[in-house]
Amino acid sequence: MNDKKLIIMKYIFEIALITILSFMYYLNKPVDTSKVIYIPKGSINKIIAQLNSRNYDLNKLDSLILRVIGKPQSGWINIGSTRCTKADFLYKLTTAKAALQNVTLIPGETTYVFLNQLSSTLHLDRKKLQEEYDKQTYQKEGAFVPNTYKLPIGITEKELIKILLHKSLKQMKNFSIKLFGTYNEKKWFEYVAIASIIQKESADISEMPIVSSVIRNRIKRGMLLQMDGTLNYGKYSHVKVTAKRIREDKSMFNTYKNKGIPSVPVCNVSFDAIKAAIFPAKTSYLYFMKNKHNKHDFSSNYSTHLHNIRRATK
Repeated sequence: MNDKKLIIMKYIFEIALITILSFMYYLNKPVDTSKVIYIPKGSINKIIAQLNSRNYDLNKLDSLILRVIGKPQSGWINIGSTRCTKADFLYKLTTAKAALQNVTLIPGETTYVFLNQLSSTLHLDRKKLQEEYDKQTYQKEGAFVPNTYKLPIGITEKELIKILLHKSLKQMKNFSIKLFGTYNEKKWFEYVAIASIIQKESADISEMPIVSSVIRNRIKRGMLLQMDGTLNYGKYSHVKVTAKRIREDKSMFNTYKNKGIPSVPVCNVSFDAIKAAIFPAKTSYLYFMKNKHNKHDFSSNYSTHLHNIRRATK
């Protein structure tokens, strides 16, 4: 082998070595990330574009590497740490899945209690959850749709509130469009406010249109609603309403003192309650009282209502 060939081979070897070392250096570059991230369905280019929109700074080389090692999984990915190497990050995009935790928001529950539940179940900061909720929506109550949500363990407070609000709004819009053919946020939350009282007061779904009719009938007559359920707002969601509480509560939710529907919903509501708010039963009822069977006796006049009270407390 002559000197010229040796020089060429040496040159090729040096280029290859530099390339390998550069590639190894690149793969060991640090990446700052959330522990849990969401990967959308779609092509590798679409996924990289989505990650870049969140400041991950991926490029064509990363795209090529992913095509070699495997396409990223869609859904929630548990990276496991907030700082890792580029190689580890790309590998986990194709292999890791986030553990999901079911969290159920029960119809009639307040956001205050629900945020406590999320904090406890997913080990998140309660104060940060409240701050994110206040930042991301101006609806003080009723912005969540009761449902069972599969939520990734390790998600941040910001992402969690964003997901829940997004999914809830999507469900609300779909239901509104189904009923009205459009979605008007202001009008919708007026119905949510009525529905929240129906949700708190009704013994079951079958009673909802009847309770709705009582609300409408009392408002038409200029009567105070005088419904205990409106005082089960916020942190008082499960607190028994007493005569003392009625006297002392100065909030907008005290329908023993304030006329009409509170401007803010009392709780998060089901679509059954919203439907009842929109389509109340046609009745002349003005009163109802819970009986010994945990249902309600409805009446149109006060004397019958007093009789129902005596019978229930006998």
